[in-house]
Amino acid sequence: MAITLPSPASPLNIGTRGSPLALAQAHETRERLAKAFDLPFEAFTIVVIKTTGDKVLDRPLKEIGGKGLFTREIEDDMLSGKIDIAVHSMKDMPVSQPDGLLLNTYLPREDVRDAFVSLDGGRLADLAEGAIVGTSSLRRKAQLLNYRPDLEIVEFRGNVQTRLMKLENKVAEATFLAMAGLNRLDMKDVPRTAIETDEMLPAVAQGAIGIERRADDMRVAEMLEAIHDVETGQRLAAERAFLAALDGSCETPIGGLAELDGGTIKLRGEILRTDGSEVIADRGDAPIEDGAALGTELANTLRSRAPADFFSWVA
Repeated sequence: MAITLPSPASPLNIGTRGSPLALAQAHETRERLAKAFDLPFEAFTIVVIKTTGDKVLDRPLKEIGGKGLFTREIEDDMLSGKIDIAVHSMKDMPVSQPDGLLLNTYLPREDVRDAFVSLDGGRLADLAEGAIVGTSSLRRKAQLLNYRPDLEIVEFRGNVQTRLMKLENKVAEATFLAMAGLNRLDMKDVPRTAIETDEMLPAVAQGAIGIERRADDMRVAEMLEAIHDVETGQRLAAERAFLAALDGSCETPIGGLAELDGGTIKLRGEILRTDGSEVIADRGDAPIEDGAALGTELANTLRSRAPADFFSWVA
């Protein structure tokens, strides 16, 4: 039976946060759906939802509730029927969703690397001893302190534009952003140096956009199937299983990246102390269909090698 497609008179409601990057991701989702079903943009309405994580910017996320602060209000609106789908940056997503919701559609993944951003165009290696670097990511903080324990790290929350303004105001000399975000916002004028993944392993699912829906909405399920990127889904299955087995969130120092090589999936992962004083890392590979099992296995390997007090930071 053919599904009933949305129309300007009865649009599909797309929920998103209101930052420029979140809106760019929602517009990309709308464009892909419109093209897949030959529909006008007016058949989709983008609904901006302000989350607690967007409202409270003066405290670290770990102090006010972690990752769920960027999704709770959006998911409540989806469960109530106010919106039909939600578009998320996957690196911000908890590893489990509320009952009644499903997250299994991914758009093609962007550049996974971190970007070192300094308004003078310098590189990470150029920073003077004791330089101030701003970041809100515990992973980046731990990785940076492992590499350069002399640096001073300050809290640096807010969207891309807010963080760049803080650099202009000399709150810090440099910061880190995701290459994916800069690319999606077409911010070619921002001075940045991409950091290779061998130097700084990215956050799990960095560079990926996920689309969440109600589990019982079969019309939406069929529509989303048309824009789902299989390769991204395969990679994220391994990475998110790795994260889940470590009880991880964006507020724990964990890096992970899966890559495909023919019929094989290769996964690298690391855990760090928050002060950067110790890093435990390993890698593994498996047939693509066993990606989730590989993620769990690699997480268990790192756990087995960690001292008893290593996971005191895990919520």
